[in-house]
Amino acid sequence: MDDNSSCSSVVTGVSQVSFLQRILERLASTQCLKLRPEQTAPVAVIALQRYLSEQPEEQQQVDSYSYDLTVTDGVWRAKCFVHPTLNHLVHKNTLRTGADIRIEQCSFVYNERRLGHGYICIEKISCGTYRSAVLSRINDVSSLPLLVKHGMERSVVLQSDVPLQVNRKHYLSLWNNDDPEGDIWISGAPTSDTVLDVSKVTLLSSLESCFRSTWKPLPLLVKIIHKSRLRYYGKFGLKIDYPYQAYFEVADQSGTMSLVLWNELCPEFYQRLNVGTVLYLQNYTLKQSYSNRSRPQMDHHRMKTFNSMEICLNPRNPASVITVVSSKSVLPQWALPVVSYQFTSRSELEKLENNSACDVIGLVTFVGRVERVKSKGNKGPEKYWTYRWVHAVDGTSNQPFILELFSSSQTEVFNYICPMTYLVCTQMRVCQVEGSLPYLTSSCETQMFITGYHKGQPYVSDPTVKSFIQWTKTLKDNIVLQKTAVGGHYCYPHPQQTFAQSMADTSAQVPLVAASDLKMELETLQYREHKKLAIQGQIAAVRYMKNLKNAELRGTQEKEVSSGLCESAGSDTHNQPSTREQDNLTSISSDSSVSKKKRRIQMRIDEEGEEEAVSASEEVQHSELQSTNEAPDALFWESSSWPNQQQEVSEHLCEGGLYQDSVSRRFTFDEKGVLQQWSNLQPMRWTPEQSADAIPTVPCPGYYQVTILGINKQIAVDAAYSPVMSCNEPRAVGLPQDPHGNTMLSCLSSGFLCPLTDPASNSDIALPEPGEILVTASELEDTHVVCILDICHLGGDKVEILISKVYKVTEVSLD
Repeated sequence: MDDNSSCSSVVTGVSQVSFLQRILERLASTQCLKLRPEQTAPVAVIALQRYLSEQPEEQQQVDSYSYDLTVTDGVWRAKCFVHPTLNHLVHKNTLRTGADIRIEQCSFVYNERRLGHGYICIEKISCGTYRSAVLSRINDVSSLPLLVKHGMERSVVLQSDVPLQVNRKHYLSLWNNDDPEGDIWISGAPTSDTVLDVSKVTLLSSLESCFRSTWKPLPLLVKIIHKSRLRYYGKFGLKIDYPYQAYFEVADQSGTMSLVLWNELCPEFYQRLNVGTVLYLQNYTLKQSYSNRSRPQMDHHRMKTFNSMEICLNPRNPASVITVVSSKSVLPQWALPVVSYQFTSRSELEKLENNSACDVIGLVTFVGRVERVKSKGNKGPEKYWTYRWVHAVDGTSNQPFILELFSSSQTEVFNYICPMTYLVCTQMRVCQVEGSLPYLTSSCETQMFITGYHKGQPYVSDPTVKSFIQWTKTLKDNIVLQKTAVGGHYCYPHPQQTFAQSMADTSAQVPLVAASDLKMELETLQYREHKKLAIQGQIAAVRYMKNLKNAELRGTQEKEVSSGLCESAGSDTHNQPSTREQDNLTSISSDSSVSKKKRRIQMRIDEEGEEEAVSASEEVQHSELQSTNEAPDALFWESSSWPNQQQEVSEHLCEGGLYQDSVSRRFTFDEKGVLQQWSNLQPMRWTPEQSADAIPTVPCPGYYQVTILGINKQIAVDAAYSPVMSCNEPRAVGLPQDPHGNTMLSCLSSGFLCPLTDPASNSDIALPEPGEILVTASELEDTHVVCILDICHLGGDKVEILISKVYKVTEVSLD
C-alpha cells in the first residue's frame, strides 16, 4: 500500500489494526471514495456536536444544523461528519453518546478549497444498544489515539474543538443555542490588580452629551448589577464567526445604563462578567438603545436609569479594552452602588401583581426533567428553549414556590439543581393564573445559584437570605427527604375549569388541532420537546394498565438507517382551526350522576380460566366491562359502537403510554448522580458516569389507557391518564380539589381521585378501585368531549401522550 492509502494517528506507538483503521485505509485506496464494509464491527459514540449548517439560504435545507460525530472502536478515535439525512436520528435521540452503532456506509470528503483537510462522512448506520459494550472495555477514552489520514496529521480541525465544516468556527450546545459550549469559552481568568488611573473617568450621566459627536468618550468605571443570558443570532449567509450578544446593566454613582457585549468578546468575557463585577472600560462606542428587548425591573435600586442609549463593546472598529477589576482593588471613594435585591417570601407571592419581578430563595423539594419547547416567531434557523419545573420551600407558607426555569446560560447550575439544595433565582416574573396557584417564570435576566455557588454573591448579606438560612437549621434531612421528588411528567398551570376557543385571542389558549394534525405533531416531535394540544371527539375505550409501557427492548435491536432512504424531520407548526367559532366547554361537576354508594366490581374466574366482570350494584348498558386472560386484572371498557367504528378507522395512533420516564422518583443522596443524569438531557460528550447503574425502576402506580376517536371518526389515538392520588405528588400542588363522584368522566375532568390521600396522616380513607371507576364509564358513550393532551418525546421510540383534562362540550356558539 502506497503513502496515499495509508493512515496515521496523532499518537505514535499503536500497531493494532482496528475496524476504524481498516475503513480509512480502504477509503483512501478506492477511486470513488465511498465504502460499504463487508464486515462491520460496533463502534461507540463518544461525542456528538452541533453547529449551524453551511448550506446557502437559497438552497432547500435538509436541516439547519450539522453534526460531527466522534466514535471509537476501543483502539482508535475518529471524528466524522454525519450525513444530513441522518440528522433525524439525533432529533429523536436514537443516535446518541454512550451508544454503540455500526457503520454500514461511509465516504471520504476532501475540502476542495483547503489543502490537507478531509474527513469521513457517515452515510448509513445501524443503531444498536443504548449501553455500549465497546466503552465498557475502555478505561480512558481521551488516551486513545486520533485516526487521521496520512498527510493530514497537522489538520487543526480534526484535532481541536472546532467543526469539520471549516466555515464554522465553534460548536453550539447540542439542545439549545443559549448555553456556552466548547473550549473557546473562557472562565475564571485572573482579574486585574494594576493601579488604574480613574482621574479621567466619566459618569454614565455625562454620556448623553457625547452621543452622536466626534468626541471620544472617556473611560468608564462601572459595576454590573444585572446579567442576561446569551443570545445566538447566527443565520445562513451571516459573515460573522461568533454571532453572540449579551446584555448587562451597569451602574455608577450617577445611575444605570445597558451594556452590550458583542461577537467574539462573548466567548472571552461572558463567563467572567458577573453581578457585582467592577469594569474599567475603554474604546467603547455608544448607540441608540434597542427598544424591542426585555429589561430587568430595577425600581428597587432607586437609581436613575438612562434608557436612550447603550454602551457597546466590540472586538474591532474600535477594539474595546475591558479590564475586570479585582474586588480587593475596588476603592470606597469610587462610590459605586451596592447591588440591591428584592427577595419575596412565599407567603407574600399572592400579593404581587402579574408580571412583576422578584428574587426568591428556597430549599428545593422537586426537580422536573429538562424539556424543550420550540421558540415562536423565530425568523432564522429553528431553535429550542430548554426548561425545567422546580418546587422550593422557604418556611413561610405550606405551599412551595412553583418555578419555571429556562436555561440562563449557566449549565453548571441548571443541570445540577436537585432536591435538598438552596436555590436562589433573581429577576423572576410573577404569573397569576385563574384556577391555579401563582407561579414564577424566569426572564432573560434571571440568574440562578445553588449550593456551592453562593459564596461571594452580593445577596448573601440580604436579611431575607439570612432569615432563610436560620430556618433551614431547624429542619431534619430525613423528614424533608420524604417529601422530595425528581423527574417524571409535570406540567403547570393546571387546565382551567372551562375551555373557550376564541379566534380573537390565540396567544393564551391551547391550540385545538384536527386528528390528522395530531399525527403530524407526533411525527415531527423532537427529543424532549413538549407540546400541549387539544383534540375533540369521543372516548371509545378505556383500559386500566398495571404495568408501565416499555420501549427499551425495541431500542436494543439494531436498525439500519440509510441517508438515501430516511427523511429528516420537517418543521414543527401548529395548525389553527379556520372556523370563527367559540366552544364553551364545562368540566364535569362534582355532583355527577353517580350513586354515593360505591359500586364494587367482583372478579371471578370461570372454569375455562377467563375472567368476567360483574357489577354488584347495577347493569351497565350499551357497554361491557371486560378483562383479558393475557393480562390478569387489566380491566377495560369500550363503547358499544367502537367494534364497528374500529373497522372504519383509517389510522390508530398507538405510540402514547406511560413510561418509567413519566413517573417521578423519591430523591436520595446515594442516587443523586444517576437521578441527575436521568432527568437531564442527553449529554453531547460521553463520560464514564454514563456507564453507572441504570435508574432504579419504580412500582407502577397504575394508569388508564384512553382511546380517543376523532370527531370525524377517521383517526383514533391512545393516550395515558394517570390520576393524582396523593397530596405528596408534585402534580398535586395547586391542583383544584373540588369534590367529585369518582366516575370515569369526573376523574378525567378533575385530574385526581377524590379525596387525595395523605401518607403522613395515617388516614384509613380508601380510594376507589379501578374497577369501581371503570364501571361508571358508560356515561362516556357517544359523549362529545375535548381532551387536553400533553405530548413529549422521551427519546428513541418513546412518545409520551398524557391526558391532563377532559371537557364535555355543552355549548357551541359563534364568536
